[in-house]
Amino acid sequence: MLVVRPSTFVDLAGIERLLDETDARVTTLPKDRDKLSEKISESDDAFRSGAEGPSSFLFVLEDTDSNTVVGTSGIDASAGNGYPFFNYRLDEVVHASHHLNISSKVPVLFLSHELTGRTLLRSFSIDPQWRDTDGFELLSRARLMYMAADPDRFNQELIVEIQGIFDDKGVCPFWDAVGRKFFDLDFLTADYYCSVKTKTFMSELIPQHPVYVPLLPAEAAGNIARNHEAANRICQLLYREGFHKSKFIDPFDGGPVLKGQLNYTHTYSNIRFKKAKPSEVIGGMKYLISNQSTSDFRCVIGTLVDGIGDTIRLPLDISQALNIREGDQIAYSPL
Repeated sequence: MLVVRPSTFVDLAGIERLLDETDARVTTLPKDRDKLSEKISESDDAFRSGAEGPSSFLFVLEDTDSNTVVGTSGIDASAGNGYPFFNYRLDEVVHASHHLNISSKVPVLFLSHELTGRTLLRSFSIDPQWRDTDGFELLSRARLMYMAADPDRFNQELIVEIQGIFDDKGVCPFWDAVGRKFFDLDFLTADYYCSVKTKTFMSELIPQHPVYVPLLPAEAAGNIARNHEAANRICQLLYREGFHKSKFIDPFDGGPVLKGQLNYTHTYSNIRFKKAKPSEVIGGMKYLISNQSTSDFRCVIGTLVDGIGDTIRLPLDISQALNIREGDQIAYSPL
């Protein structure tokens, strides 16, 4: 059975293996062991503390049959975690001459930290052999199920940075045309610094002046707000959830930033809560099913037979996977 749960230090080696085998990223985890340990420690504190404010949560997708970590996903309750969270905002400025009877709208990029404090979905990675299974959907949507257990801890506005365009050698046309002019770092090195530090170093090196898109090389300009093909499936899943492209882009690779409202996501808006009665159950519809523990969260995909009343029968294997006893409350949302 596949189960989404909080990460622990026991998962460190499994996460390292996973990061070596995956190529798509939504705000990558660091491959450096010490920095990765720090991320797990921060997450452990967040799950245990229950405090409001900047908190980072890291989940793993575990195959309980083999006790193997096959995916990761995360949440930053407040993007930037107390620091400015930088993106480029794509706007238009109007240039006009009444004397020449000419008017034109010119796309311009403005360095912005308007998204600071929004809730950021991040760190999505999954073992290639599980990419075309229900585990893909479970890993992403379980984060919304967790938010339902403690919604006051998260911002209603959700954002996701999607991987932009770069080639197999790590060459990124957008970065080479914009960021590299001021950092003198290749794309992969800059991306690494972002994963182990924060984006605040951008404000130290990138000028605050607007970037006029028509002045960029054609390939770099054409890649603005385009996602890497490896991120196609996560984009489609998020679109089905109710996310949409925003006017913001990733400042490193130019990939799109998707935005959504927690209350209006498909998963959150269709969640129901009932008391569980573990028993033998056959048939039913597929649901995302989670417990309501904020410190020992568990989420799986399973079948339920829904009906009237405030109690629902829960298959025994799912009860065990969720650490549920009779009378405990569960949440479930249609797959």
